[in-house]
Amino acid sequence: MADQEHTRPPADYSDLRALFINCTLKPSPEKSHTQGLIDISAGIMRKQGVTVEQFRSVDHVIPPGVYPDMTEHGWSTDEWPELFEKVKAAHILVLAGPIWLGDNSSEMKKIHERLYACSGLLNDAGQYLYYGRVGGCLITGNEDGAKHCAMNTLYSLQHVGYTIPPQADAAWVGEAGPGPSYLDEGSGGPENDFTNKNTTFMTWNLLHFARMRTDQGGVPAYGNQRTEWEAGCRFDFENPEYR
Repeated sequence: MADQEHTRPPADYSDLRALFINCTLKPSPEKSHTQGLIDISAGIMRKQGVTVEQFRSVDHVIPPGVYPDMTEHGWSTDEWPELFEKVKAAHILVLAGPIWLGDNSSEMKKIHERLYACSGLLNDAGQYLYYGRVGGCLITGNEDGAKHCAMNTLYSLQHVGYTIPPQADAAWVGEAGPGPSYLDEGSGGPENDFTNKNTTFMTWNLLHFARMRTDQGGVPAYGNQRTEWEAGCRFDFENPEYR
């Protein structure tokens, strides 16, 4: 048995906030297999005192689009601005969803778009808003495509400014071809050691990096401030046309 001294968390995480967005296509209270993986990760975080929130995107009116508020672009209702307050409050964001036709769900892609819509907002240091926050993803399905979905999601998160820790994704897909989903009886999903290990590692890596980023005050504000660039600062960049 492992020495208990070496199994204690290295820090206090109780001041952190995490948000899980479940991009299932099933509205509540229908059973979501993706929720099964979310429960594992969220449970570990809660044991460390992390404040955890979550919602299913399909339960809300979130129009597709790349603007912060789509009511300004033809839609009568848009709940994203209110939900985005939860995104802004979270040190950790985990996007979770199923695989359909080997790709992310339409709900997942819509959340990518709406996060991108707000990526031009700035923090107090003049950096893009998501700087200093960490992101990860959870993928479920009964067909192939987990790594493709994770690559797309993690790329999207880092592109808008999130820090991606090592091994920041976990998945369960079962055997190739049609078969039982994660929470189906006899699927073997909840008992799968590979998935449980990766989900646990992902969760702790998110906690560690969120702790480090928060303690450091986010990403150092030099060489990445849009406000400074627009004011003429070039951070050692030399335009070849003027050499």
